[in-house]
Amino acid sequence: MHARAGTVMTALAPILAIGLAGCDGGTTPVARAAGTSGAAIEMAVPEASPPAAGASPRSPRSETLPGAIAAASGAVLATIGFPEGGSGLNDAAKAALNRLAADAAVKKGRLTLSGHSDSEGDDEANRIMSRKRAEAARDYLARKGLDRDRMRVIALGETRPIAPNAKPDGSDDKAGRARNRRVEIELTPATDGATDGTAPAPNR
Repeated sequence: MHARAGTVMTALAPILAIGLAGCDGGTTPVARAAGTSGAAIEMAVPEASPPAAGASPRSPRSETLPGAIAAASGAVLATIGFPEGGSGLNDAAKAALNRLAADAAVKKGRLTLSGHSDSEGDDEANRIMSRKRAEAARDYLARKGLDRDRMRVIALGETRPIAPNAKPDGSDDKAGRARNRRVEIELTPATDGATDGTAPAPNR
């Protein structure tokens, strides 16, 4: 029995070594997506949110995730956050949009701006507000030189939350609702020879 156990441990040694090598002091290795440019995927948030228990503290203004703009259609480039009940762009949101407007891949491709809201208030009012937020981001990018006809606005209201709007006990989850008030910007990259003369995607 002892001889057999020793043989098994010897066989597993290389596998264990590979697994431990990826830990590097307790950090988790992160896969990076292949990209068409050096712009990072970002999330600009409007206010500070307390970190969850055991989570590392994050900047209250913006969150940058590793990885470049992905070449695949529908890659989310940025998530822009908004204050409660508003559609104004803060400094962090404008900075993220400035970086998108300066990116060559974004200029040549098409953008879909999906507006979202938290669950506070009337469903229809939330849908209208989500559209105003997406339009605010689109209009800002247009002022920075992006072709308005290459940007499509979609209003989704409160239908696609990315965080709980309420805590398990039913009380308000302010941090979760703040994450849900957002505009997600997705890129459909231009294909070679198809950057001009194509019909624009209709706004809806």
